[in-house]
Amino acid sequence: MRAKTMDGREIEMQQLTLDSLKMRLKGQVVVQGDAGYDESRTVWNAMIDRMPAIIVRCLGIADVIACVQFALEHQLLLCIKGGGHNIAGLATADGALMLDMSLMRGVWVDKHRKIAHAQAGCLLGDLDRETQLHGLATVLGFISMTGIAGLTLGGGFGYLTRRWGWTTDNVVGMDVVTAEARLVRATSEENPELFWGLRGGGGNFGVVTGIDYTLHPVGPEVVGGIVAWPASEAPAVLKLYRTLAEEAPPELTLVTFMRPAPPAPWLPKDMHGKPIVAIIACYSGNPGEGEQAVAVIKSFGTPIGDILVRRPYSQLQSLLDGTQPKGRRYYWKSEYLAGIEPEFCEKFMAHSAKICSPHSSMILFQIGGALNRLNDEHSPVGNRNARYVLNIGGAWEQASDDTANIAWARNAWDDLRMFSTGGTYINFLTQEEGPDRIKAALGNNISRLAEIKAKWDPQNLFRTNRNIMPA
Repeated sequence: MRAKTMDGREIEMQQLTLDSLKMRLKGQVVVQGDAGYDESRTVWNAMIDRMPAIIVRCLGIADVIACVQFALEHQLLLCIKGGGHNIAGLATADGALMLDMSLMRGVWVDKHRKIAHAQAGCLLGDLDRETQLHGLATVLGFISMTGIAGLTLGGGFGYLTRRWGWTTDNVVGMDVVTAEARLVRATSEENPELFWGLRGGGGNFGVVTGIDYTLHPVGPEVVGGIVAWPASEAPAVLKLYRTLAEEAPPELTLVTFMRPAPPAPWLPKDMHGKPIVAIIACYSGNPGEGEQAVAVIKSFGTPIGDILVRRPYSQLQSLLDGTQPKGRRYYWKSEYLAGIEPEFCEKFMAHSAKICSPHSSMILFQIGGALNRLNDEHSPVGNRNARYVLNIGGAWEQASDDTANIAWARNAWDDLRMFSTGGTYINFLTQEEGPDRIKAALGNNISRLAEIKAKWDPQNLFRTNRNIMPA
């Protein structure tokens, strides 16, 4: 194994004096052939198969600082892995020094100030588990195995977005190891420009080691779950979805999807593998009011499955985990929508009927509400005109099926992007999507981000990301 430098040159491992690195650390150093190497290097999307030269399993901030210092001394390519859930595999790079943050998973909740501090290796489920002990939550995503750092640095949205905005809108502070190997604090008062850039500008400015989130009263019980119908009822179900989504109070978030029915125990066996349409609902306010709000969904048409019930909020947050297991091959296309038009629904159904994998889906997430009340300059995430997220989610098992599944996703995207706001979600971009798509995600905020990059990382040490070049 040869290591790679920042400028792309390869150097022999012996030059790196690994013993000197190990002496600086409390965490474990692993290289190819060592126990734990493959566990650390692999990420959620099996289409990504890269081989870092050195992996450090960091146990604390001091380990992170030591690794950044080592990377600087040897001009090494550096990558950072939290949950490893990014579809483009930004956590890993061939020949790089990888900081594996997965052992840094502490969460501290201040229930009086309604603030949670979470270390950067936490998964969404770690944070929800601790905050729900106090009937509190922050805005996080839909899959509990996602890492908090990548989700947050790219924006973040979930069932609570309609009430409280992007995940980044709920961040009040971050601890960051900079390109100079210094630990700094970023808040609205301390290093405010860095703080602004981190809330949507990705990992361009340093290694985030901890994040402080504002918490809100949620749960511990909400009304949430899924109702499914055969795809033959999709025209009526999508019409219902459009109507309800336009009228829904902020406490109610609705998601709709079409896909082949998974082998879930709550769906009839004779429907497994057959096309279905479904609505996911989450009412995060008073459960009694929530039951009234979702009654029209539960009584609509002829459902084949209904698990839309009162349940713990943390349980709802992991309800979809089984649909996104680590080790499948994933390819997505995504756009923001300002609304849902009848013509869009027709095309949505047409491309859903062409799905060629039992694991793929077409999904619409409702996000309109709190985020629309702020202007685009509030944070780099921007896209404050978005009210829905379209995700064309290809998922399959075998590499031999890559061509067919990628073609399906691209064809659907080509046909549906005419309905886009022109914006897209940076965390959903696949590995081949370049500067034009980063521009679609960050808009006019890119120039300001480039100025921040020039101050905090002028040599572009942090480049294995949706990279913003220093101004």
